[in-house]
Amino acid sequence: MKNTTHKTAVVIIPPQETRVPIQAIRQKHDRKVGRWMPHITLIYPFVPKSEFNRAARELLRACKSVSPFDVTLARFDAFAHGKGHHIVWLAPEPADPVLDLHAALWSVVCEDEDIESGLRHFRPHLSVGQVRGTANAATLVEELRANWSPVRFRVDSVHFIWRGEPPDDVFRVDRSLQLQGR
Repeated sequence: MKNTTHKTAVVIIPPQETRVPIQAIRQKHDRKVGRWMPHITLIYPFVPKSEFNRAARELLRACKSVSPFDVTLARFDAFAHGKGHHIVWLAPEPADPVLDLHAALWSVVCEDEDIESGLRHFRPHLSVGQVRGTANAATLVEELRANWSPVRFRVDSVHFIWRGEPPDDVFRVDRSLQLQGR
């Protein structure tokens, strides 16, 4: 994918009725809660918003090959994100349908890039916060696990999102593509 921007992405967004417990955690721990809706990133960075029509036509082929599926957000984890920073996240389970959806989308948008590298480095997750230090990350993960009730939802579409320039740099949904596989 050439000509990409960090102002757009393709994501899975949990339905509104499942967001209350996720947002409660994000309000406390996620410094990006005001910029991003809760989401599972599939492609980021993505093409500029001006290219969404073309990209939608291309990605619709992939969406036609993938059937809707259910995921449960039941398990917290964390990974290092450079210089002592850690991202705390919820794991969508089972992961395989999310991985398959990512692979279907990535295979369409990937041009001369190494497809295997893009697939190998993808880890499906829904970020809920950031913390400094490995010990702090482990403590937060344990605290969140102790009080969490799993959230289950159906993934039946992917969403193109975009943001403007500060101070209006909140991500918004531009369009959704339905998963149509059988």
